[in-house]
Amino acid sequence: MSWEVSKVEHLRMEFVLLAREEWVSMTEVCREFGISRKTGYKWLRRYEAEGLRGLSDRSRRPHSSPFSVSGEVVLALVRLRGEHPFWGPKKLVRVLQGEGIEKEEIPSLATIGRILQRAGMTEAKGRGRPRRWDPEKPLQEAGKPNDVWTVDFKGWWRTGDGRRCEPLSVRDLYSRYLLCLRPMHSRKTEAVQEVFQEVFERYGLPEVIRSDNGGPFASMTGPHGLTRLSAWWRSLGIRLDRIDPGHPEQNGGHERMHGDVAREIAARPSRTLEEETERLERWRIEYDVERPHEALGMKTPGECYRCSTRRLASVEPYRYPPEFERRSVRRDGYIKFEGRPLYVSEALARHPVALHRLTETTWRVWFCDLEIGEIESAPGAALRPLAYATPPVQREPVLPMS
Repeated sequence: MSWEVSKVEHLRMEFVLLAREEWVSMTEVCREFGISRKTGYKWLRRYEAEGLRGLSDRSRRPHSSPFSVSGEVVLALVRLRGEHPFWGPKKLVRVLQGEGIEKEEIPSLATIGRILQRAGMTEAKGRGRPRRWDPEKPLQEAGKPNDVWTVDFKGWWRTGDGRRCEPLSVRDLYSRYLLCLRPMHSRKTEAVQEVFQEVFERYGLPEVIRSDNGGPFASMTGPHGLTRLSAWWRSLGIRLDRIDPGHPEQNGGHERMHGDVAREIAARPSRTLEEETERLERWRIEYDVERPHEALGMKTPGECYRCSTRRLASVEPYRYPPEFERRSVRRDGYIKFEGRPLYVSEALARHPVALHRLTETTWRVWFCDLEIGEIESAPGAALRPLAYATPPVQREPVLPMS
């Protein structure tokens, strides 16, 4: 039986009264109430220690939080916001640093936004979510084929047999050539990476891949928005372009193509998913080699597209400077630092990162040409993400991608 919220304490009382009988098997009574033996013994102990009051739900709030914001910082933020009502979190962080507050005590931009919101000092939320990382630079322009590929999932629909059809689409920005339009059984990294492996082997590698901020292309919490998929792209020497959250018009050509798919395919679905897969592939070939595009001077994408000269088989591992210390990221996202495990990011699992000594006690962590964060040579020290308060400096990579 299920334990509904409205009946949970009553059910726990019935369970305790029944489980305390000498003739009752604990295994059988737990199975009857749909709980584990561990949970059953927990409620018995609480009843014996506190009586019926012990059967009530307790607060799940942790006793302590290592990421809590001190009252001093909260008061300083409220004071500064009162003095400068139109200043945002980035400006407030800069002022806090100038007032002598330690860098480690200053919360993230998202946390500052929540503090100001709870204090009633912000306007209504706009569209989209605050990002935890800043774009490296404006969206890349495409001057020739394979400069920029765009990728997205088309909104799903159901075929006649009730199965879900959600195509993954990959498109060359310059030539409008549609490289892939394949229904996916899953959005998991492994499934999407397998498709990209085939696309890379057939067409070569692009310079840039542009995507939205959804999974598995980007993460709102990973360093530089990296996921396991986009970290793999970066390790192949592919730069990452991401549109702003809530602004699909920044990938307008791709969305326009999806609109054509919606009208010509999804509006009249096939009987089975297998038929829909073949139909999408025929539509892709027609789109590439038969359908003229006004933006291409009425040429077809196939007339304008050429495969990339950067082949997947020729990609070499990224070369860090010799003074950097390489570390391999384990599957759980940890590296070994000074004899102890240090968490970096699960997005970088099975990729090499490098440590660059800045001072006697400070190290900077790199993944390819991306600065991931800094660490201190101190027991229990954790990776400290680089400050998001200021936009990143535009510069050349440490070494060119191989």
